[in-house]
Amino acid sequence: MKSVHSSMLNNSVAIIAHMQSVANKDRLAGAKYFGINNQTALGISLPVLRALAKSIGKHHVLALELWKTNIHEARILASMIDVPAEVTAEQINEWTADFQSWDVCDQVCSNLFDKTPFAVDKAIEFSSAKAAYVKRAGFVLMAAYAVHNKKAADDIFIRFLDVIIHEEDDNRNFVKKAINWALRQIGKRNIYLHTKAIQVANNMKNMQSPAARWIAADALRELQNEKIIAKIKAKAISKHLV
Repeated sequence: MKSVHSSMLNNSVAIIAHMQSVANKDRLAGAKYFGINNQTALGISLPVLRALAKSIGKHHVLALELWKTNIHEARILASMIDVPAEVTAEQINEWTADFQSWDVCDQVCSNLFDKTPFAVDKAIEFSSAKAAYVKRAGFVLMAAYAVHNKKAADDIFIRFLDVIIHEEDDNRNFVKKAINWALRQIGKRNIYLHTKAIQVANNMKNMQSPAARWIAADALRELQNEKIIAKIKAKAISKHLV
């Protein structure tokens, strides 16, 4: 990646100009193939964006400015540099309403939103939304929270499992895959939640909804894998030894 002069790092216009200079239009066709809305995209890979974010550092106001550009990669970059403690519930609502692509949804939720104090409430709130990417955001938040918040109480994830059962019949591809993702990540946290997630999946596989049956079958395939079970048990043993 081309180096970024330090004088540019707090200037959104200069950052966008730099991003345009390192863009690769050949990447846009690949993005479209994977169902990514590339209408406002430049063609920049995630590793390049992460390196740029590292150079910039955390900067809330700059993140807000980058988001307003409506440029695909600028919005992902915004999620990488924003400061979770400075994010408001209103910002989460506004950014989520702007989601037009699953990758922006996933990056924003897992880079930023899941680290805010509003993560649990917004996950539950968004999970019943009508808009596909807003609803996906709810379940991506659940998945990301399960992965990143190591000390979160099991009760939070039991609430998430209740939501998963309630919303199991949404057959939209980007939604059902996010529900599946949340179910699998919750089930891999510990032995107790693994048991609960298996129970939920077994209930779902007997439902009439094709989406529920697909979610259940795919989740059970991973959660009942011997290597996954061994990792969960090893994690439990390690925890008791600390």
